[in-house]
Amino acid sequence: MKTYLVGGCVRDALLGRSVQDRDWVVVGATAEHMLAQGYKQVGKDFPVFLHPLSKEEYALARTERKTAPGYSGFSFHAAADVTLEQDLARRDLTINAMAQTADGEIIDPFHGQDDLRERVLRHVSPAFSEDPVRILRVARFAARYAELGFHLAPETLTLMRAMVHNGEVAALVIERVWQETSRALAEKSPAIFFEVLRECGALKVIFPELDALFGVPQPVEYHPEIDTGVHTLMVLQQAARLSTDSSVRFAALLHDLGKGITPQEEWPHHNGHEVKGVPLVDALCKRLNVPGGYRDLACMVAEYHLHYHCIKELRPGTILDTLQALDAFRRPQRFEAFLLACEADARGRPGYENRELEQPRWFRRYFETAAAIKPGDLPEGLSGPAIGEALRVKRLECIAAIRAEKS
Repeated sequence: MKTYLVGGCVRDALLGRSVQDRDWVVVGATAEHMLAQGYKQVGKDFPVFLHPLSKEEYALARTERKTAPGYSGFSFHAAADVTLEQDLARRDLTINAMAQTADGEIIDPFHGQDDLRERVLRHVSPAFSEDPVRILRVARFAARYAELGFHLAPETLTLMRAMVHNGEVAALVIERVWQETSRALAEKSPAIFFEVLRECGALKVIFPELDALFGVPQPVEYHPEIDTGVHTLMVLQQAARLSTDSSVRFAALLHDLGKGITPQEEWPHHNGHEVKGVPLVDALCKRLNVPGGYRDLACMVAEYHLHYHCIKELRPGTILDTLQALDAFRRPQRFEAFLLACEADARGRPGYENRELEQPRWFRRYFETAAAIKPGDLPEGLSGPAIGEALRVKRLECIAAIRAEKS
């Protein structure tokens, strides 16, 4: 029995990045052998064990064979005669197919160290094409390591395009799509994830609502970048700059879906796109089983982001209605998330990235002033609906007073 560190922990250590989790592969052992030494088996599809002391994962070296379409269509062979190189050969990228011995020796049969130095994401073997999740993983790695200058090997991109053409992506399990997407949204350069998916053709299959935005023009006086798809990815990158909250980034990504269904004869204008986009956001979230908090914020940003941009021109009643629609008085943290996603939208245009914006300041002032009015500030003797109506009147007066100041 021999154990080796494998995969991401070896890769990140060689890149000088912090290692969060360590994974091990075991060569020359059986499941019975592992159990006899006190390891606890946790893998259902193939033998994975927890170390009795460190609780780190140890997996028996294994090979795999494609038996059906999709992520789960594999049979595995884990036995004492499976070699380390056979186990590494089934992995996705060369930079993930390295192992390390207890004394620090790097075992690198597929030249992953060379690709680390050259900043290349390259598949290990043609078997890469058997698992469609690998398209999402490669796109996610591209988003993670973009800041280090990593790029896809041309032959890997060609293989990914062939996988899309052959329909393998259509067999993706919804849960894995959202899992990889949510992890990509948390990376420093999440827009790269969607760029890679578009480059290989997978965006049109997995996120058709996003793919439909590319090639759709916007008024150049407001959008120097013109293309709605380009704007969308710029907004996502600005959201990543402003917030580490993945729900903010997700809302920024979906804010303009309504522009994808504007009739061409109306281009480059998109009247009513914010309301038209809400059902598209909702449908995408339902299809991918997106968590409710993500969905709610994304729908709100889609519907009300123009209210953010026009806050200085809105009437007091519209301002208060918007705050109530956002449930800002009960959920101020989500209101702040809304403002961040809208700020990303404002900055997601060439030349606007570092401009000073007035909208957040005005929106927050209206909110804080209105939120300061409590039922206890109202005349005594009110009850039932009269309390809510009096509260609204008082809040409207405060908002109107601020509007009068700036006008």
